[in-house]
Amino acid sequence: MAIQDGAIQNAGSGQGPPILDRVVRFFPPNETSAFLVGGYLRDLLISRAKSLDPTHDLDIAVTGDVERIARDLAGDLGGSTVPLSPSRVVFRVVVPGTREAESGDAGEDKPWTIDLTAFSGDIQEDLSRRDFCVDAMALAIHDRDKDDWLDRIIDPFHGRQDLVKKRIRAVSPSIFREDPGRLLRSVRLASQLGFALDPETVNLVRAEAHRVSLVSAERIRDEFLAILAMVNAKGYLVILDRLDLLCRVIPELEATKGVEQPVVHYWDVWGHILHCVETAELVTQGHQNSPVFMFVPWTPESQAYFNEDVAGGYSRRTVLKLAALFHDIAKPQTKAIDETGRTRFLGHSELGATMAAQRLTQLRLSSRAVAMVSRMVEHHLRPGNMSQGAELPTARAIHRYFRDVDDVAVDTLYLALADHLAAKGPNLSMEQWSAHARMIGHILEAGSEQPESAGPARLITGHDLIAHLGLEPGPLVGRILETVIEAQALGEIHTREEALALAEQTVPELRARE
Repeated sequence: MAIQDGAIQNAGSGQGPPILDRVVRFFPPNETSAFLVGGYLRDLLISRAKSLDPTHDLDIAVTGDVERIARDLAGDLGGSTVPLSPSRVVFRVVVPGTREAESGDAGEDKPWTIDLTAFSGDIQEDLSRRDFCVDAMALAIHDRDKDDWLDRIIDPFHGRQDLVKKRIRAVSPSIFREDPGRLLRSVRLASQLGFALDPETVNLVRAEAHRVSLVSAERIRDEFLAILAMVNAKGYLVILDRLDLLCRVIPELEATKGVEQPVVHYWDVWGHILHCVETAELVTQGHQNSPVFMFVPWTPESQAYFNEDVAGGYSRRTVLKLAALFHDIAKPQTKAIDETGRTRFLGHSELGATMAAQRLTQLRLSSRAVAMVSRMVEHHLRPGNMSQGAELPTARAIHRYFRDVDDVAVDTLYLALADHLAAKGPNLSMEQWSAHARMIGHILEAGSEQPESAGPARLITGHDLIAHLGLEPGPLVGRILETVIEAQALGEIHTREEALALAEQTVPELRARE
């Protein structure tokens, strides 16, 4: 059975995961007060369960004692219950992932989440309180197995038409006043489905955008990072800005608009930041059969690296795009004209790292994610400053870079690639770009040969320096020891005697700098 224009296809009865069969069987055969609603029904209608990553979330609206129903369902499925919103009577059942061999799913095991929401009265009244028309549909739980189930869908707001037209439309003008979190959700849902916002809904979002300040930091974080994780994140950031939402989420961005840069930059600071998010996404997608991205250092391991979950469900790629959004955030505050008339932004990396840490902490990002973004922002200029002219960075400079930048050293190199592309824009010189990419590739290759952080046992200690060189305890001892450890890591010295000799040679030079 198919719906008009081929937009909704092959969603006949009996198609669905085995767990759904078990959920259906859980409810009594004549049950008329349990309905499939929300994202699973929506995605089933557009056949996303077959053509894209299968959803592992079910939404069921029920009447009666929801907590008891949730506990009983969890027991039947071998899962557990979590109260999501006691005030709204929402309970989640979490079921461990299964292979579900009969469904042909050869992917990784994933847990299932089944959200049970209470409603009273008529189901259409419940649907009228939902946010967007594509999610304001319902199907009685036992109608799912009937041949004519498509005709049994309750759709008072014409959500199926919106699926065909690929649009996100508000159920009523009051949805954002009732729940301001829906402001960001509108863009997230559009990005997730590849849909457009209905013009009247656009006007509603703009009119109510100020209400985003009433949304919890955690919810803003989750919706915003979900948008940033999407392909074409830069396009959705532009949409957020046009809806008057982006600078309400990250107020520091407002000051970057219209801040002119030297001629080596094609865009102002605002435009450069947005395009850097775009290029950060692109440089982590491989060569793409592109004459530009073919120069990006890329191996089979690179994809897995940037797909790695590092921030509570978000990948290194998403965190890199977040760093790109913040990397020049402090340029407005540090802009100055020197005595030669040159525009400078001295200290913007360091100040930007502080600003990023403050904003992201307020948005309740994990401490690891905050530290990663802050460190990338602080060091984003460093790869380009590690060599002069056509010379490649020295082994010592590369060692210090990986030592200082630590777990985001690789990520920051890709940020440097993105920064270069976003600075030049349409004026990109392929000769300069290939040289820059080659330099980054050299740092990556040399860095991969760095010894493990634990390293070999130290040849000497601070106590040895004090005893053998007659030094007083203090900062000088630490600087000498750092020089010796670095030389050992680079393979320049191998014995205790060589270490002491190097230390002795280093003392006059370090004292001269004091």
